[in-house]
Amino acid sequence: MKKSLFLFFVLFFVTNTTVFSETEIDSVFSVLFETMKNKEKFIAAKENRINANMKMLDVPNLSLSQRYFINLQLYNEYSVYKVDSAIHYMEINMNIAEKLQNTEYIYQTKLNLSFAYWIKGRFLESVQILNSLERKKFDDLPKWLFIDYYEAYKRIYIYYFNTEENKEGYYYKTSNLYRDSLLQIIPVDGISYHVLTAEKLTDENRTEEAKKMLFDALKISQTEDRERAILTNILANIYKTENNIKMQKKYFALSAIYDIQNAVKENTSMMSLALLLFEEGDIDNSYKLIKFSMDDAVFCNARFRAFEISKVFPIIDAAYQSKTAAQKSKLTKYLFTVSLLSLFLIIAVVYVSIQMKRYAKIRQKLYATNTKLNELNVNLHESNIKLNELNKQYLAVNQKLKEANRIKEAYLGKFIDLCSNYIEKLDNYRRRLNRIAIGGKIDELIKSLKSSQFIEDELNEFYANFDETFLRIYPTFINDFNALFPKEEQQNPKQNELLNTELRIYALIRLGITDSVKISVFLRYSITTIYTYRSKLKNKSFYPENFEEQVMQIGIV
Repeated sequence: MKKSLFLFFVLFFVTNTTVFSETEIDSVFSVLFETMKNKEKFIAAKENRINANMKMLDVPNLSLSQRYFINLQLYNEYSVYKVDSAIHYMEINMNIAEKLQNTEYIYQTKLNLSFAYWIKGRFLESVQILNSLERKKFDDLPKWLFIDYYEAYKRIYIYYFNTEENKEGYYYKTSNLYRDSLLQIIPVDGISYHVLTAEKLTDENRTEEAKKMLFDALKISQTEDRERAILTNILANIYKTENNIKMQKKYFALSAIYDIQNAVKENTSMMSLALLLFEEGDIDNSYKLIKFSMDDAVFCNARFRAFEISKVFPIIDAAYQSKTAAQKSKLTKYLFTVSLLSLFLIIAVVYVSIQMKRYAKIRQKLYATNTKLNELNVNLHESNIKLNELNKQYLAVNQKLKEANRIKEAYLGKFIDLCSNYIEKLDNYRRRLNRIAIGGKIDELIKSLKSSQFIEDELNEFYANFDETFLRIYPTFINDFNALFPKEEQQNPKQNELLNTELRIYALIRLGITDSVKISVFLRYSITTIYTYRSKLKNKSFYPENFEEQVMQIGIV
C-alpha cells in the first residue's frame, strides 16, 4: 500500500511539472516498470467490469434497448482491449438497432464499428461504413454523433497521410479541414477541444502555445482517465519536433503508464519509447518495452499496430540477441577463468593443508609460551591499573596544589597591599584624633570614637578588594555559578557591586572555607543567616544533592 501511494505521488508530481531532472526521469521509469509488473492487477479490474456487464445480460425480461446499452458498455470496455469482442457486441447491436428501426442506434453502432475496424486494421471496411452514412440525417440526430462522424473521417485521413504518398498534401489538408470543422462544433471546455487546438498550433509551429493547451487539459482531466494517455502522448510528440529527448522520455513513459493502468492494449507510446531508448543505446529496456507493446497488440488483435511494431521489433530483437550473445560469450570466458582459478585454489589448499600440519606443532609450543605471557600480561595490566589510579590521584593533588598556589599568590600580594594600606589609614586616623584632642574638641572626639562609619567604609573596601581579587582568579565564576540554577533563580549583583552576599558565601566555599562559623565571622553575619543562605541556594539549584561539589568544580580546566 505504501509503495502504491509513493508511485501515485511521483506520477502526480511529474505529470504536472515542466522542469524535469535526471532523478525525476528515473522516478518515472521506476513507476513505469513497476506498473508493467502489476499489469495483471489492472487487467483483473478491467475483466471484473466486463464480467459485471455480462451478468447484466443474464437478467430476465430485458428490453432490446436495455440490451443495446449493455452491449454498448461492453464495447466501450473492449474497444481498445480486445477489438474482436468489441466488434462482436457491435454486430449484435446492429441487429437490435435495425429491429428497433432506430436511426440514432444504427448510426452510433456504425461509427463504433468503423472505429473497431480501424483498430483491427480493416481500413477499407472502416471507410465503407463511414461512406454508407448519409450526411443530412445527422441534422436530426444528437450533436455528439456528428462530432464522432467528423472525428472518424479525420482519423481515416490521418491514416492515409501517414501510410501513403502525400499527393500534393491532399490527405493532410483534408484531415485538417475535418479538424477545423470539429473545432467549430465541439465544446471549448472539453479535452477534445484542447487536443485538436494543440494539434493545430503544432502544425503552425506554435509549440509553446500547444503545450500550454495540453497542460491545461491535464489539469482538468482525472488521473484514471484514458485521455491522460492521449494528452501525454501528444506532448511527447511535440517535444519530438523540438528534439527534446528528456521530455520525450518523460511523456511517452507517462502515456504508457496511463495506458497500462486503463488496460489499453492498442497503444503507441510504449513503441515510441522503445525506439527512443534503442536510439540511446539502452537495449535491455528497449527490448522489454517493444516486447510488451507487441504482446499488447497481439492480445488486442490490433493488426495495424502489430504491423507497425513488427517493422522495428526485429531490429531491436536482433540488437538484444546480439547483446545477450556477447554477454554469454563474456560469461563463458569468466567461467573458464573461474575454473582455472579454482584449480589453482585447490592446489593452494593442498599446499596450505601441508603447511598447516607443520605449523600445528609450532602453535602448540607457542600456545604454552603465550599462556605464560598472558599471565605476565595480566600481572602487568593489574600493575598498570594501580599505576593509573596513583597517577590520577597525583594529578588531582597536583591540580589542587596549582590552584592553591595560584590563590596564595593572588591573595598574598593583595594581603601585603591591604596591610600597608591599613597601617597608613590607622596612622592617619590616629593623627586626626590627636589633632581633635589637642584642639580640645572633646565632643567631636567622643563622636568620632563612637561612630562606626570608619569600620563600615573599611569593610566595604575590604569586600571590594576581596571580590576583585577572587574574580581575577575565577573570571567566569558568576556565569558558571548561575549555570547551576534555573534562569529565574540566578544571582545577578547590583550595578555598583562585583559580588552580592550569596555569591560571596560561595566564593569563600570555592576557596576552601566551608565552615559556616568562619564564613559568618568573615562576612559579619550570624551563623543562622549563613546556614539559611546555603540551604536556600542548594535547594533552588539543579543539583540539591551535591551542589557544593559542583561549585568546587568551577574554574577547573
